[in-house]
Amino acid sequence: RFSRAQPRYTEASLVKKLEELGIGRPSTYAPTISTIQKRGYVEKRDKEGTQRAFRVLVLKDDAISERKESENTGAEKAKLFPTDLGLLVTDFLKQHFEAIMDYGFTAKIEEEFDEVAEGRLQWNEMLDEFYGPFKKDVDNTLEKAERVKGERLLGTDPVSGRPMVARIARFGPVIQIGKADDEEKPRFLTLQPGQSIETITYEEALALSNLQGTLGSYEGKELSAGVGRYGPYVKWGDEFVSIPRGTDLATVDTEKAIEFIKAKQKADAPVGEYNGKPITKGTGRFGPFIKWDGLFINVPRRYDLQTITQAEMNELIEAKVAKEANRYIQRWEDEKISVENARWGPVVKFGKKVISLPKRPDGTRQTADDAATLTLEQVKQLIEAEVPGAFAKKAKKPPAKRAAKKKV
Repeated sequence: RFSRAQPRYTEASLVKKLEELGIGRPSTYAPTISTIQKRGYVEKRDKEGTQRAFRVLVLKDDAISERKESENTGAEKAKLFPTDLGLLVTDFLKQHFEAIMDYGFTAKIEEEFDEVAEGRLQWNEMLDEFYGPFKKDVDNTLEKAERVKGERLLGTDPVSGRPMVARIARFGPVIQIGKADDEEKPRFLTLQPGQSIETITYEEALALSNLQGTLGSYEGKELSAGVGRYGPYVKWGDEFVSIPRGTDLATVDTEKAIEFIKAKQKADAPVGEYNGKPITKGTGRFGPFIKWDGLFINVPRRYDLQTITQAEMNELIEAKVAKEANRYIQRWEDEKISVENARWGPVVKFGKKVISLPKRPDGTRQTADDAATLTLEQVKQLIEAEVPGAFAKKAKKPPAKRAAKKKV
């Protein structure tokens, strides 16, 4: 059998490790793990395993028999994976703040906190001992350290002859073709989920380069391909079609893109009708669903999406319609603002932002009847209090200047 790597941490096993190292307190574990995820240093996700074949040799009665078996290795579920940004930040901090990055430092600070609480150590003496050396490290780093981009040269783009570099850009890990000071602007390729600037190969980068671009047209609509947040896709007009997992991206051409579109059209074909409007079905990020009149309706586990009946779909649609009818108290679609019923009382929704209504003068929660009397202006004031500048008009950026041509 092959040796197995140490399993990656779950949130629970990471807490256990922090306890073993004497880092943090029960009250700080959850905020710490939440913060490193919010800042993009780690991500919680699944990882598919790969099948590996191995031989089993058995010695019995002075005879050796052999058989072949296989195992699924490398699979992870709901584990914490370091991102490219997290790896770069860690390397930077270890290089410039070695003492603080030592596990023993944090454990020692925890002990000193206890001593301060017990009156055995003066808090200002503790801070002086820490802050003096720390400030020197900060000043030295600000003065001498260069901005870390994690650049790794992969090779040369065979089409343009320009260098292909894996690096961290403003919005995450990318493959950059060309340099910023070239006459022609650099081209940026988004990495697929699971790919890393530390491990991506030249061949994989070429596959991304070949994929991300125009593929022609189909039925009068422009056809192109790219890689987004949820993986590679084909764009046909305004419609996005996911490229099936496991597809060799180097083989995605116009013909294959059209195959993906036709497969999606077949999958999206109506499977029923309700009140004269078609019902379609599919499987998305959150599981199986049916779609009717713009509503996405999750299909519970007690139903089988492949054999779901018209009566069962009617039941799900009616339940969803009833729920939606009770959801909105007021709605201004053009403004992307609504006042909705929630578990603990009415709330204001502005885009994806959820804002609680202030309590009444007597300290009780506002009711749906109270929320129904709010004007759009009053609702906007509540939003502005939570999201300053939410309705301020953004000034248009001036067009970027083209780089001056280099004199030969």
